[in-house]
Amino acid sequence: MAYEQILYDVSERIATLTLNRPDRLNAWTPVMESEVFEALKQADCDPGVRVIILTGAGRGFCAGADLQSLDAVSTGGDVLTQLKAQLAAGPGELSQPDVRADFRKTYSYFPAISKPIIGALNGPTVGLGFAISLYCDLRFASDQAKFSTAFSRRGLIAEHGISWMLPRLIGMANALDLLYSARLIDSAEALRMGLISRVMPQSEFLAEVRSYARELADKVSPRSLRVMKRQVYEAQFQTLEVAIDVANEEMLKSFQCDDFKEGVAHFVNKRPPNFTGN
Repeated sequence: MAYEQILYDVSERIATLTLNRPDRLNAWTPVMESEVFEALKQADCDPGVRVIILTGAGRGFCAGADLQSLDAVSTGGDVLTQLKAQLAAGPGELSQPDVRADFRKTYSYFPAISKPIIGALNGPTVGLGFAISLYCDLRFASDQAKFSTAFSRRGLIAEHGISWMLPRLIGMANALDLLYSARLIDSAEALRMGLISRVMPQSEFLAEVRSYARELADKVSPRSLRVMKRQVYEAQFQTLEVAIDVANEEMLKSFQCDDFKEGVAHFVNKRPPNFTGN
């Protein structure tokens, strides 16, 4: 599939989606939104892909919604009506069946993608770009990255479910600090808060992110990743009792799978694994 505002590449069983409006710091548009959704579905359905990286071209990840779009919304009229309809409709039809309603919203569908999504935050990650990064399974940042919610300084609110997601990642006080002030923080402070998992030098950033992604692609069971991702996100809505019951059921299923047999065999025989995802 040809894309206009993103780049899509698959190599070494890693799909890399690159937001590609570098002259605008990859400011988000309706076209980009549609293309990211379609590309994530494409990667999810591709048996040759085991891990997904989402990053930005040039010196930024995403500077938020395109200001021209925001200006159009602020003037009201048909644009506001269209935006309301778009948010109500959700992203579109997902590849995975039986996805809970929480993960069918316009920006909250990343957990419905069955493969790990790594946010490679190479520069400014602001506003809507900030919100989107929260839905990645892991966030790695360049030492040049900057972060801001931005919403309160635009007369907006905690958009797109980040009032639910952000406190789970960095705690209530830190979340309210970033939402109230919309101050700009660097990658070192983001790491201390737990907003990101790792900080890497800009000169080696994508190479180091890909090195981690290759670990997942080459050395662990795709089936394990798929089931674990679903367990962790669904557990946010479960009691401990239910989470344990689900884990017990999934464990019994694992014992019957090819990847479990391969996991034991490669360990016993001291050779690299050859997982199939089955």
